[in-house]
Amino acid sequence: MYSYILHVPAEAGHPPSEMQLAWQLEYLGIQWDRSEEDRYDSYARMILKYFLAEGVVCRHELFVAAVQDNPVDILQELPDPILDDIAIHKPVEQPRLSCEPQDSFDAMKIAWRYQNLPKVQSALASSSRFGHYYDVSKTMEPEIRQAAKCHHFYLPEYPTQSSPAQSSMLESYSVLLKSLEEVIHREGFDVAAPMSKSRNILRIGLHSLGSALWGDDLCCHDNPRHGHALTTFFYGLRALLRSSLAVAVVTVPSHLIPNRALMGSLTRLCDNVIALESFKGSERETNPLYKDYHGLLHVRQVPHLNCLASQLPDHKDLAFKLKRKQFSIERLHLPPDLSETVSRVSRGELAGAAMVASACGSGTSGNKHLDF
Repeated sequence: MYSYILHVPAEAGHPPSEMQLAWQLEYLGIQWDRSEEDRYDSYARMILKYFLAEGVVCRHELFVAAVQDNPVDILQELPDPILDDIAIHKPVEQPRLSCEPQDSFDAMKIAWRYQNLPKVQSALASSSRFGHYYDVSKTMEPEIRQAAKCHHFYLPEYPTQSSPAQSSMLESYSVLLKSLEEVIHREGFDVAAPMSKSRNILRIGLHSLGSALWGDDLCCHDNPRHGHALTTFFYGLRALLRSSLAVAVVTVPSHLIPNRALMGSLTRLCDNVIALESFKGSERETNPLYKDYHGLLHVRQVPHLNCLASQLPDHKDLAFKLKRKQFSIERLHLPPDLSETVSRVSRGELAGAAMVASACGSGTSGNKHLDF
């Protein structure tokens, strides 16, 4: 239980998932999410880019940290926002004419909630508008991207030393945490700082923590030497976010970490945790039951801040697919089991059975039952 929780409204960047999965940042306090990467790190990277693109559109400041790719290259791959869908002006109501029928104006007066819903709804849509939509087939224009203030952390550009044996945190994680703390204090995101100017939100995106490129040996050995380095970093990041105007999304290659107890500890340290299971390279990729999807989305953890019990999603069986212009999260609808052989008896079979029965019963003398 935290004695001080500050509400920070911020969108995650994917409106359907925000409204239904409860990993949006609308009603939470200072919060951070963790996304378990898929096997080839293609869809988890897409989730991170959605989160950063929403920060650019909302004019939030960004902090991007990576070790494999330069954060500048990640920002250049942000999806293009659909600007025509952002501002929707409500038309002026025209006066009602006496010749027009009453039903045309009072359509769905009783069940008005279902007026704008499709007949068959598989996508995670909501009646209220929250967040923006993006076109993944295009990249964001440089003018829009450069309007937001971005802070970068590229590990090869920071000189690190080997961590001592008694240290509980890797030097790479320590440098990252210090750099993030400096940005928070310098830019005025600390809640203890005087409010000299209008406050803003800092969006933090940390890519592929726990991989061997960060110097961590969790995915290399069954008994790693720095087994608690990532957990210690999560504790430090959690404490830092609870006292600052910041939200964070961290991606972790969980398929490379065999220690399930460690993954459970990391899950409990986060507010929201989702896992992406890609079908690429697995048997489900050729399974006709999953031909319409590219993977499954598992909700591991939902937040329970400022409430006694967390709000569970209505549907736990979720799947995602990457369309030409959109990354879509939908309810998992398996097709009906249509076997090649018909289980019902056809009319021809019934007629043939009746003829056999009549032939067998013709030799009997007034007996209704068949004699064999």
